[in-house]
Amino acid sequence: MRQWYCHLGGQQYGPVAEDVLRTWAREGRVKGDDLVWTTGMAQWVRLDWALPDAVGLGGIPGPGHLLPHSGLVATRPAGTGGRTLNYELTAQARAALRGRWDLPIAFCLLLTLLSVAIQLVPYAGGIAALVVAGPLQVGAAVFFLSLVRGQPIRLGMMFEGFHNFANALGAYMLMAIFVFLWTLLLIVPGIIAAFSYSQTYYLLADDYSLGPLAAIRKSKEMMRGHKWRLFCLGLRFLGWALLCVLTLGIGFLWLWPYMWTGYARFYDDLHPPRESAGLVGAEAQPGPQEVQPIQPTWPQESPVDPRLVQ
Repeated sequence: MRQWYCHLGGQQYGPVAEDVLRTWAREGRVKGDDLVWTTGMAQWVRLDWALPDAVGLGGIPGPGHLLPHSGLVATRPAGTGGRTLNYELTAQARAALRGRWDLPIAFCLLLTLLSVAIQLVPYAGGIAALVVAGPLQVGAAVFFLSLVRGQPIRLGMMFEGFHNFANALGAYMLMAIFVFLWTLLLIVPGIIAAFSYSQTYYLLADDYSLGPLAAIRKSKEMMRGHKWRLFCLGLRFLGWALLCVLTLGIGFLWLWPYMWTGYARFYDDLHPPRESAGLVGAEAQPGPQEVQPIQPTWPQESPVDPRLVQ
């Protein structure tokens, strides 16, 4: 059985067996937004991410409430400010997918089938596609950012963007309008604008408090000086796309998750080395490599909130 560590109120507890952790959750000693870690995880994650099947225990929110306020709620891996070379990013993407291809392939396939099905809705298919495009893109960003950060992934993340529906829809509509207006000048300005806004959905996935315009502006700032690098990253997938055509399209089942993972890694790499993931106090949390085997000190007969234990 896996051994877990908890980080609560500035203190670390563990290792404890998984059934003990579930008991603590049931008693309310550990909350859904408390950070936990076990061997094999790249970083600390929320309990309701680590053990989603424990929904309903001790106030842990259900699957539809994993990301209600701050998007991805675990510490973002340190970036380099965009200095990692593209071949390294693609290598890191392959490493993230190694042994985990099944869910990303299923995710991309279901997302494609769902998009096509919405388009085929009689009379309102086009409008429906416009309405759901933004939230689905945010959901995809949540899924692949979780993948590259070593967090648990699940197909239901596809719909996480609907918990931030207004911002996701607003961002999609504004980006479409802005790119269209730039395209009226010439094709090239429209393409450059599209690259400038390319990080918007990832930003919304990371921080649900961002408004559409704020996310677009932050994307423009992040992409300043990096648009050509993103263009070249896309070119690295072009040869694979041509090979996929020769397989009658079957190869795209692997190419789509590879591309999504590479672009998610590109986003993480854009951040400065010491920037946190938007979780209050995240910079104070130790990484998994700092875990020490501290024995739990909570009195088993007491139902007090562990956050109050000193």
